[in-house]
Amino acid sequence: MKLGLNLGYWGAGNDAANLELAKEADRLGFSVVWAAEAYGSDAPTVLAWVAAQTERIDVGSAIFQIPARTPAMAAMTGATLDTLSGGRFRMGLGVSGPQVSEGWHGVRFDKPLARTREYVEIVKKALTREKLRYEGEHYTLPLPDGPGKALQLTVHPVREKIPIYLAAVGPKNLELTGEIADGWLAVFFSPEHSADSIASVKAGREKAGLTMDGFDVVPTAPLIVGDDWKACADPVRAYAALYVGGMGSRKQNFYNNLMVRMGFPDQAEEIQEKYLARDYAGAMAAIPLEFLDSTSLLGPKERIADKMKALAAAGVTTLSVSPMLQDLEQGIAGLRTAAEALDLAGVGS
Repeated sequence: MKLGLNLGYWGAGNDAANLELAKEADRLGFSVVWAAEAYGSDAPTVLAWVAAQTERIDVGSAIFQIPARTPAMAAMTGATLDTLSGGRFRMGLGVSGPQVSEGWHGVRFDKPLARTREYVEIVKKALTREKLRYEGEHYTLPLPDGPGKALQLTVHPVREKIPIYLAAVGPKNLELTGEIADGWLAVFFSPEHSADSIASVKAGREKAGLTMDGFDVVPTAPLIVGDDWKACADPVRAYAALYVGGMGSRKQNFYNNLMVRMGFPDQAEEIQEKYLARDYAGAMAAIPLEFLDSTSLLGPKERIADKMKALAAAGVTTLSVSPMLQDLEQGIAGLRTAAEALDLAGVGS
């Protein structure tokens, strides 16, 4: 198992600290650093900035939003980032959610699985640098009965194949991820509750005639180091409440549904009710300690090492940590502790 760093969204006032964390992860030998986008900072600009100031670590999008750019544009951006970084780019894609897709990008959130399949097919085709022709339900290139012509990418990526990851939560999306992608970007991944998710990914691999060999399972886990693991859970509550309670509508919240599948239906409902009523403190308080512990890295180095063993045994191949940043010094100390815990666990690669 390798280590990664997830910086989340840029522009929250801690950009300088995030850059220093990326540099420290590079020095520590972390495998990859990820950046996200929603309706604030865009991921490609952040990744170019980070890649310019690091040497070895890969830079990855977690994620590029599928409704935010055409598949051809995603291929252009991926090829450019791979070239600028010297072959260090990983492309993570996701459909985002209905509120952002329709409210911010003006793209209907319909048939997300079929749209994702076509999108990935076009990205892969474009990156081969053959002339781009495609006929699908959602995309047709070139457009018929017009002046458009089949074009080919003029940028030469450093690598012949840029790895593509999908952010997936539900069973059908997980199966699609196994079938068409090189890796899975997971959230709220729990070793105790991961068997069904891994099985869905495996089913997709088998559908494509593939095994799990070489497939990258990449959960992001909040990281808080300290002597009292229960106290360490408290800084994670705001993050968990936002996703479970507020990332989506009352009827359509993938993360809330995930919490239900993990065995916390009553708590998931309570968290969402309170969050949508703007009782944010109540929503945070309603998150079960067991849920936070099972999906995070909390406590002293030895306890984190034990969790890393469980994650590796569950099939995780790259563990991306997300320091719940109070200050830069604590964040850097957390990354160093994570590297030491991986050595202690004996599951590094």
